[in-house]
Amino acid sequence: MGLIEIIVLAILQGLTEFLPISSSAHLILPSQMFGWDDQGLAFDVAVHAGSLFAVVLYFRNEVSAMTVSWVKSFSGRKDKESNLAWLIILGVIPAGLIGFALDDFIEGNLRSSAVIATTTIIFGLLLWYADATAKQNTDEYQVTVKKVLIIGFAQVLALIPGTSRSGITITAGLMVGLTRQAAARFSFLLSIPLILAAGGYQTLKLAQQTMPVDWAAIGLGTLLSFVSAYACIHYFLILVEKIGMLPFVIYRLLLGAILIFFFI
Repeated sequence: MGLIEIIVLAILQGLTEFLPISSSAHLILPSQMFGWDDQGLAFDVAVHAGSLFAVVLYFRNEVSAMTVSWVKSFSGRKDKESNLAWLIILGVIPAGLIGFALDDFIEGNLRSSAVIATTTIIFGLLLWYADATAKQNTDEYQVTVKKVLIIGFAQVLALIPGTSRSGITITAGLMVGLTRQAAARFSFLLSIPLILAAGGYQTLKLAQQTMPVDWAAIGLGTLLSFVSAYACIHYFLILVEKIGMLPFVIYRLLLGAILIFFFI
């Protein structure tokens, strides 16, 4: 990979992992526009690791509190932090199991420009509907098992390229009554075990390969992904309460139109 490829793809991955605008759509654009080759599994693992480090560091206080309380819950000492930890674990099970089962099918059949353009538009409109009509009267500590299962099964749709994992989980969160801030925070916390599981699975696949690894590209990609993801989380949480989801909906519609016009 060239230096420009590393910089563009790593920053795009870091930004789009957490914004509700679909990382798949953004990663396909530069490769098709400039004729870049696939970045490879090792680089994919690296940039996802950067995103994971960013979200864990940003929510370090919450993650620490939930981890301690979760461990204590095995001895019967339960509180709102341990409850949230258990609900996050529950929320990732549907996407984790179904994603593991359908990984090869999705890679082979759904990574087309037509699919990505269609889902970018459809789920962008769904995000707009949720943001415009939802009650938005609870926070992440008030979610119930039923609401978490709704969000968890909605997250399964993110296995379809172009849907956006953060987009669909924020949409579902809004629909079950979470505020914008709470829906975004819950989506980000939900991403931690999912990215960790997906990264572990990809690492196992990578270990079975014998191709040489460009460690300089890996290191730079991880760093840039980390920085862009951290900045994205910080400013998204600030802006979402002020501007809502409409700018991201408009962006998704424009992006879907561009994909249709140029690549279909």
